[in-house]
Amino acid sequence: MRRVLVPLHVPDIAPLVPRAAPIVSLEGETMGTSWSVKAVTAMADQHILHIVENALALVIAQMSQWEPNSDISRFNRAAPGTWHELPGEFFSVLRYALDLSRETEGAYDPTIGALSELWGFGSAGRRDDVPDRAAIDAARLQSGWRSIRLDHERQLALQPSGVRLDLSSIAKGFAVDLVSEALSKRAITDYLVEIGGELRGSGLKPDGSPWWVALEGADGAADDTIVALHGLSVATSGDVRRHIKDGNRRLSHTLDPGTGWPVSDRLASVTVFDRSCMKADALATALTVLELDEGYDFAAARDIAARFITRDATGLQERMTPAFAAMLD
Repeated sequence: MRRVLVPLHVPDIAPLVPRAAPIVSLEGETMGTSWSVKAVTAMADQHILHIVENALALVIAQMSQWEPNSDISRFNRAAPGTWHELPGEFFSVLRYALDLSRETEGAYDPTIGALSELWGFGSAGRRDDVPDRAAIDAARLQSGWRSIRLDHERQLALQPSGVRLDLSSIAKGFAVDLVSEALSKRAITDYLVEIGGELRGSGLKPDGSPWWVALEGADGAADDTIVALHGLSVATSGDVRRHIKDGNRRLSHTLDPGTGWPVSDRLASVTVFDRSCMKADALATALTVLELDEGYDFAAARDIAARFITRDATGLQERMTPAFAAMLD
């Protein structure tokens, strides 16, 4: 039987009435993954495509470590002890990432770029073996969110000494928000934006129905739970899409900054709802690193709508925070 989730708080961003315009559906590739946009508008496809591509290009130019001339790549190469003015979007994302690092006591850490590269999850490309302990320890010495200092007034960030930022756990969510806001600025209020499985929806389809989205299950496929995305974003962190194999073990692409190793494979996936896709994206990663009990307590204490799917000897088990369970219709 299919389960239905509905938002508890519907933002008053536009009258919730059916639109006469058609749905424009577009898709493409970005950031090593795919994107799709569905928008209720009479605007030409090419105009919508231009809006989307401009927003995605901005995120890539500022936050992609795969682009050697991006702002984040230049920061990662910068000399120790130097301050750097960051573009507004980059600065805002880094500021939230560091706030979440502080709140999770380092379970979330945007400075694990050296570790990501070492494990084959960065710009250097995939690897099929496990790094040795000495290399992991050396990469950990290049990490540490506490070493990054920000000058909020002048939007500056300090490169302390060889620290490599990695915003891949938050940049896609931010890109979803940026595309959504770009559409809204052009009076397009009914849309569904998706990048690499992270989604944000607003308004209604022309027939008056909401944007129904099936949640991602532990195997990466849609499961039997659907949600009406209106003024709401959803992000899922799991080990299906990106991992390496160590014998019979599946090693997740989500790394624990405290150990330098992938998180345990006991937690198959974490799904988070938030109005901001950026926050949902980062929180899903943070809760994955915290793992089931500590992650659940963290989310429940902050009224975060989160679902944890775990593996045990009997199969897959589900645990929902009260905020997530309250959305069940």
